[in-house]
Amino acid sequence: MPNIFSDFDHGNIHCLDASDPKAIRLEILSDGSAEFFQWFYFRVDGAEAQSLSMTITNAAKSSYPDGWKDYRAVASYDRETWFRVDTSYDGKALTINHEPSEDKIYYAYFAAYPTARYRDFVGEMKDASLLSHSVIGKTLDGQGIDCFRAGTGGHIFWVIARQHPGEDMGSWWMEGFLKRISDSDDDAAKTLREKATIYIVPCMNLDGVKRGHLRTNAAGTDLNRAWQNTSVEKSPEVYCVREKMRETGVDFFLDVHGDENLPHNFLDSAIGIPAWDEKHQTRFDRYSGLLLEASPDFQTKVGYPSAAPGKANLNVANNYVSQTWNCLGMTLEMPFKDANVNPDPVHGWSPERCRQLGRDNLLVMSQIVDTLG
Repeated sequence: MPNIFSDFDHGNIHCLDASDPKAIRLEILSDGSAEFFQWFYFRVDGAEAQSLSMTITNAAKSSYPDGWKDYRAVASYDRETWFRVDTSYDGKALTINHEPSEDKIYYAYFAAYPTARYRDFVGEMKDASLLSHSVIGKTLDGQGIDCFRAGTGGHIFWVIARQHPGEDMGSWWMEGFLKRISDSDDDAAKTLREKATIYIVPCMNLDGVKRGHLRTNAAGTDLNRAWQNTSVEKSPEVYCVREKMRETGVDFFLDVHGDENLPHNFLDSAIGIPAWDEKHQTRFDRYSGLLLEASPDFQTKVGYPSAAPGKANLNVANNYVSQTWNCLGMTLEMPFKDANVNPDPVHGWSPERCRQLGRDNLLVMSQIVDTLG
């Protein structure tokens, strides 16, 4: 009989019944006091040569049930290489069918990036000579909020990721971005460092990551709905970053996310903020066009509907920052599903493709930095 565990960093699942490997019943746990849930991550022991059929019984009640359509879960034996497995959704429950070739295997909503891996990566980046590191605050659980700085130029760039802890693609993206910005031999990185000072917060919501949450921090706050009305008590992660931005100013802002429903990589602008004008549109269009040239995985035809003029939600990071500093601000969304552009039937949208998109965005930043004056 297989055993199912999720009592580890970033884990989330509740096992209802595992007495029959062909009829395992599971449910996803909500974000503590908040009602959001969709992220799952668990380990099966005693799995080798077993035909597993694992049904998530509460999938239809999840935060984004439309996200299960055409979705396939990911699995890994070593938590480095993740591959897609047979998954079906009948409108009520999500069922994962797989026969592992090893005794221990992990399953997740997307390639998992727990806080342990994050700390290892931050430790590696602290040794990069072209980066400086600081802790700009503490989370409610007492974890340090890391901020890296690169470059000495006059334009101020801010790049953040993982406001929503279940959107692990943001951390994989950061691996590609941070390694390229700290590469002394990379021409695009050199250009950007010479012309801009770049502030990078690789993971905004460490408490939510460790707790296995989808969208919220330890207080049950959705950080990407807390920028205008942030507080130390409910959203210290946003508060610390916002206060640091007030010290530095902002000329460019990119917030990296994942989208449950849309099988695309796309950018969302700050259209709808009171300050939106032709200059904002021109800058956004230029960045989007250059990213389309740089990345074979990016597209511009599918995205979110635009907010009406003056009606953008200023509690959202991109809207708040773009309005407050009248700067070029964007949200980058990546899929949990495979991307419809260049689909990969084995891995789907994957960690390596996230890293490459991070590298591609740096190239575009180096190409637009002179247009921000």
